[in-house]
Amino acid sequence: MLFDDSYRTIQEATEGLFKDRGSKFLAFVYPIRSEQEAKDYLAQLRDLHPKANHHCYAYRLGLDPAGSRNHYRANEDGEPSGSAGRPILNTLYSQDLTNILVVVVRYFGGTLLGVPGLINAYKSATEEALAQAVVVTKYICDEYEILFPYEAMNDVMRVVKSNNLEVTEQLFEMDCRLLVLVRKTALNQVVPALEEIEKVKIRYLKTV
Repeated sequence: MLFDDSYRTIQEATEGLFKDRGSKFLAFVYPIRSEQEAKDYLAQLRDLHPKANHHCYAYRLGLDPAGSRNHYRANEDGEPSGSAGRPILNTLYSQDLTNILVVVVRYFGGTLLGVPGLINAYKSATEEALAQAVVVTKYICDEYEILFPYEAMNDVMRVVKSNNLEVTEQLFEMDCRLLVLVRKTALNQVVPALEEIEKVKIRYLKTV
């Protein structure tokens, strides 16, 4: 297969804690689908921990190695360059996880840890949180809108069921409407099968 549409992520948010010489590193891990979600979670944590010294984070979205869908960011939030956000991001890469945001909130304990100590602390806090997580395999899909008359429903639903398409929205009246998710690797069989059905219109909406 030239293209693998699967990726590893986590099922739900988890937390971890690492301590070193008085400093506390609280790690919060979230499954995300967009940069906006990452910003929202980060804002929530800043509200919850206003007295923390640093809110360092990294997130990764999409797949490698194609690059076109790969988005990542690492932020040190005032820590020395390469000592916080980058170790968090590298941990996501080393565990082959994506569509994840990790925020490590640091409360300074009075003793400087140095760059090697910080790298170890941010990496360890991230690993501790990820160790609590349930890792799941998900798939990159295209969302399509299917419009069809009621009499075509049986033919449409046969394609939906035989290809195990996830239906995200449905309206069954005289004029019917379905929103379905089609795995990238199944596009070449699903789309032509739907197009062959009389009076069916399909429209690509977005990749999720």
